Amino acid sequence: MASARTIHADLWRVFLLTLASLFLIPAATLVFTHYVLQTEDRDFIQRVDERINAARELTPAQKAEEIAFYDTHRLSMACGATAPEDRVFHDKVCSPYSMHWWFHWADRAAFWTLILGAALLAAAGVLGALAFANRGLRYASFVAGWRLMTVSSAVEVTLQSAMLVFLSFWLTAYFWHNYYIKLVGLAGIMAALAVFYAIYTLFKKLPSGYAIEGELLGQADAPRLWDRIRQLAARVNTAPPDQIIAGIDTNFFVTEAPCSVAGQALTGRTLFVSIPLLRVLDTAEADAVLAHELAHLGGGDTRSSAALGPKLNQFDLYTWQMRSGGLTIVAHYLLRLYRMVFEFALARDSREREYTADRVAAKLTAPQSIVQSLIKISAYSSYRNTVERKLFEQEHQHSGALGIAGFVAAGLHPYASSGEFVTAMKTAAVPHPYDTHPPLLERMRNVGHKLPESSYGAIVTTVPSSTWADEIATAGAIEQRLWSEYEQRFAAAHEQSLAYRYEPATDEERAVVLRYFPPVSFDLGKDKRIDISYEGVHATADGGELTSWDEVKGMTFNNSSFGNTLTITHFDKGLIGARTSKIKLKGLGKQEAHFKAVLGSYWQRHQIMRAQQKARAEEAAAA
Repeated sequence: MASARTIHADLWRVFLLTLASLFLIPAATLVFTHYVLQTEDRDFIQRVDERINAARELTPAQKAEEIAFYDTHRLSMACGATAPEDRVFHDKVCSPYSMHWWFHWADRAAFWTLILGAALLAAAGVLGALAFANRGLRYASFVAGWRLMTVSSAVEVTLQSAMLVFLSFWLTAYFWHNYYIKLVGLAGIMAALAVFYAIYTLFKKLPSGYAIEGELLGQADAPRLWDRIRQLAARVNTAPPDQIIAGIDTNFFVTEAPCSVAGQALTGRTLFVSIPLLRVLDTAEADAVLAHELAHLGGGDTRSSAALGPKLNQFDLYTWQMRSGGLTIVAHYLLRLYRMVFEFALARDSREREYTADRVAAKLTAPQSIVQSLIKISAYSSYRNTVERKLFEQEHQHSGALGIAGFVAAGLHPYASSGEFVTAMKTAAVPHPYDTHPPLLERMRNVGHKLPESSYGAIVTTVPSSTWADEIATAGAIEQRLWSEYEQRFAAAHEQSLAYRYEPATDEERAVVLRYFPPVSFDLGKDKRIDISYEGVHATADGGELTSWDEVKGMTFNNSSFGNTLTITHFDKGLIGARTSKIKLKGLGKQEAHFKAVLGSYWQRHQIMRAQQKARAEEAAAA
């Protein structure tokens, strides 16, 4: 769990980035338009004063009258002058698409965008406070905030994109009496793409529901377990689950959200049970865990989560998609800030729900049973994570079955007797796919059964005489299938990580790297090409020399009407500053996007590999 200091630091960082994204462009636009309009007013009044004072045919009183008129009819006031007597003044100075017309509307847009940004910040705070203060208002406040923030973010993107195009033209046009069509075009393209992306994403149907890794457990597969769950549900005064899913994850949970298992869509009440955990819990301890989960059903926790969960998922997807749309980044941090504020309310409520469910379970079974189950689940989860981390850190490929379940079963008892175990359990929290659960010690105090740390090991190493896993006829077959699939995915992910870790130094390592990073050749025409491999960049168009990745400090892709070029900055010094070399890419054409992606990916692989080599060397030196 993240520390409070880390959470607050992250909140402040996101808050500052939100301020920058909401106010930087409109504030810069407002400052610029005010400066230009005031400068134009001052120059205009100065010219008028000189002309009027030089007019000999005017009396001092007439001069004073004319100066007073122009002082109340400054150029910056023309676009706002709507009275009939000011029609000529308005039309002459503020004709459509004139300079003052552009600056007037840019000034208004910047001002109201700043007001909108401030209002959105205030709304985020108020809606977050409502969710924090009242659980009953949480769903309504989030739905209101979701609609307000997503629609307003699209408006923000549109307004700020227009301002950026305005600045790209008028900044250079005003100060240097020139404009750069490429700069304006680039800003216009970025703005158009951002607006399209924001509106498209706003109305795009985002995926909902989620898949659960496991298999359905029918009545015939575990009749006694189903009966026991129905009995516990009756004692909790709630309806039993509509289906039970058995899996190998290290948690138990219930949900009323639509989900799927093995491609089959499920609705209603779903209970997930972990077969590996059922094997380490005796029936009383397992009953306590099941009663805890059924208490969530009885307390309406899953019903509210089922309603709110999909909204949260869709909001999160929209928020992170706003980060990848170029100028839509201006909306990302506002959405993210609102989500963080709302998360504080959810976290507090989550802890209270866990405490309540624990007390229900302790009352229906025994405080000792719920506490011992928490210790065993935390220990199993912690040790399984350790086993998988060590397997993933290994520098050789895994072949065949990994035997993770066997490693955990064989090593759990020795682990429970180690100093590492005691340290891990001091801050342990029971894993769960939805909530941030309170630490183990707090949950013990909540049910009034606190155990000394010295007793944890004995609890974990006690072999249960009977378990609910024994009552599941298909348990062994389910575990075998799920572990096989899980280990295949684990081995594939591990092999891919090795492709980033290997230099490579042997033929075996080279084969792994080439599987994920094979040489890629780009035809440049006229018998010229550029090759990218894990070793570096090889351009036949520029002398045929291989530029090793170790020589590359930085790279810049340059577009030009005379042909694209790749500028490589080296680590060694040149005559002036760092040495650079250029690779001509004339003829790259439509391959440009693919070339950039491959170039960045292969260079990133090399940097990761060298960084890991350095970290291992430092660890070895420290040891």
